[in-house]
Amino acid sequence: MKQLNLNWITEGLMDFEYKKYLLLAYLQEVSRDFDEKKLYPVLSDLVLHYNNLITIKRNKTYVSNQFPKQISKIDLEIFKVEFEKLIADEEYMEDVEAIIDYAIPAMHRQLEDGKEIYQEVEDDLKIFPVGIVSLNPEEGYMMLTKSSSKETSVYSYMITIFENANEKFRGIKTEFIGNYSRSFSHTFEEIKFQLIKEFKNISNPATYVIESKYEYPLNETLLPVAKRSLVRYIYQSAA
Repeated sequence: MKQLNLNWITEGLMDFEYKKYLLLAYLQEVSRDFDEKKLYPVLSDLVLHYNNLITIKRNKTYVSNQFPKQISKIDLEIFKVEFEKLIADEEYMEDVEAIIDYAIPAMHRQLEDGKEIYQEVEDDLKIFPVGIVSLNPEEGYMMLTKSSSKETSVYSYMITIFENANEKFRGIKTEFIGNYSRSFSHTFEEIKFQLIKEFKNISNPATYVIESKYEYPLNETLLPVAKRSLVRYIYQSAA
């Protein structure tokens, strides 16, 4: 996918039509991925750019500080270097604001499309535990399958908690184990039993099936949405 530089607003030629061209080329790539039901990494990248634009619009001082400068005076007696803006702030700000005012609604429309696809995928997923529910649901196995398929992709998972100064976040790490065939006699329970025999580190691992009715790109959509959905399912069940 064509990338949009993180500082695309303030870097390079400050021309509305040029910046519009950069933006539209990027959004065309985003739209192409969404048409193919591919959500990641394009959706998170789009959210980052959109939030940056909102931040810049709210904080013009930040934008002003990003402008290119050149040395205008050096005072060796007090070791002070003074800078001057290469372009007048007022003129620059008018151009920047025009670009931002155009870009924000354009990105917002694409974000709504991405959220709609995400919701569609999330609503399609059916999650249920396999066998006895483990007392430690934060580590175990995730079985990813399509309702019309006899193949099940198994991942080990571990939920991690990290925090900053204000709040805690939950993340999930997964590792692909392998594909297992399912049949009338070789059920999800049998696959779980097989996993317990193969990997003896957990006696009764938490095991969940995430079943999808429709076909989605695995790495770009189904797997990341399934991981997020599993975390929410586990903690809602425990509440």
